[in-house]
Amino acid sequence: MTNKEVLDNASLQRALTRITYEIIERNKGGQDLVLVGIKTRGEFLAHRIANRLEQLEGVKIPVMAIDITNFRDDVLNHDDSLGLNDEEKTNIADKNIVLIDDVLFTGRTIRAALDALIHIGRPNTIALAVLVDRGHRELPIRADFVGKNIPTAQNEKIKVLVQEIDGRDAVEIVH
Repeated sequence: MTNKEVLDNASLQRALTRITYEIIERNKGGQDLVLVGIKTRGEFLAHRIANRLEQLEGVKIPVMAIDITNFRDDVLNHDDSLGLNDEEKTNIADKNIVLIDDVLFTGRTIRAALDALIHIGRPNTIALAVLVDRGHRELPIRADFVGKNIPTAQNEKIKVLVQEIDGRDAVEIVH
């Protein structure tokens, strides 16, 4: 397998900044906004976007991370657990949610995340932000905020590297 870097650190940072500005414009600041990152890499991206929002708007935005494993359609035994302790739970009722993930592919992870969010409460709106949209949807799901569209072949994979886990920021196509 070979890896081809398609976003370097600077490009990834610009993409996150662009997403942040689009979130600000769509939400007229940050009032009633909650960022929800899909574990694992979406969680780190959500925190980065929240930090940028705070720098730009002077508002601290709540960030929550969800584990959608038990809401996936390929898991037979659901226990409806999000793996959240009380400190991690944020009241999402009547809030404007921005669901954040690293890569949008088939849409199945996002569908599971939507089920998980509705399990927690009834938000006012849910928007989707992804660092990379690679196409090949199996469900009618689209992102509201996209850092970069990267068309791929079905057999290729997108690998998002984040400093917090991988020691550097980049996006690679794995052939």
